[in-house]
Amino acid sequence: MTDTPSTRPDLSNPRVRRTRTRVLTVAREVLADVGPTALTYTLLAERARVTRQTLYRHWPTREALLADVMLESGDEATYPQPGTDPRAVATAYLKSLRQGLSDSATASALMALAAQADRDPEAANALAAISEDRHQALNRLLAPSGMQITADDFAQLIGPVMFRRFLDRRPIADADLDTIVTCWLTTASHPPESPTR
Repeated sequence: MTDTPSTRPDLSNPRVRRTRTRVLTVAREVLADVGPTALTYTLLAERARVTRQTLYRHWPTREALLADVMLESGDEATYPQPGTDPRAVATAYLKSLRQGLSDSATASALMALAAQADRDPEAANALAAISEDRHQALNRLLAPSGMQITADDFAQLIGPVMFRRFLDRRPIADADLDTIVTCWLTTASHPPESPTR
């Protein structure tokens, strides 16, 4: 289905936003209940009480839906705030990442996209969009410190957390996050000095 301006949902419409929010909430529930392979538009439409056409208007591909499950389902109350201390910002960001990845729906969506990315350009594009979105989000949080990081710096920061969550499958303690941030700050491109306390 071609996504033209006439078929794209009007996100300024409160009813459209409510529908979108409801569908994403139900998608998260389905992912937690049955996993990503069983998440079909037929099942999702039935459970969310919308038509499949509505789903395709919002998410022309399943990969777009999985990306939005990850990007639009964060808990704003626990999301870090911008700050002048890069160490504090990076640590808070990793704690938020750890919390997000502990959610089975988010983890399922990410792993489903990763599993498909080598053979499916839509999944690869969705992963790239998620990575870029999260990289830019961290740069916005770091902006008051004067520090902006590269994509490589971002990968070095979150890589250990992703490894522990998905490959090592062991809990990530606060002390682990402190160690990751300390190592990262010594290698990040042009880290500013931390403010004195």
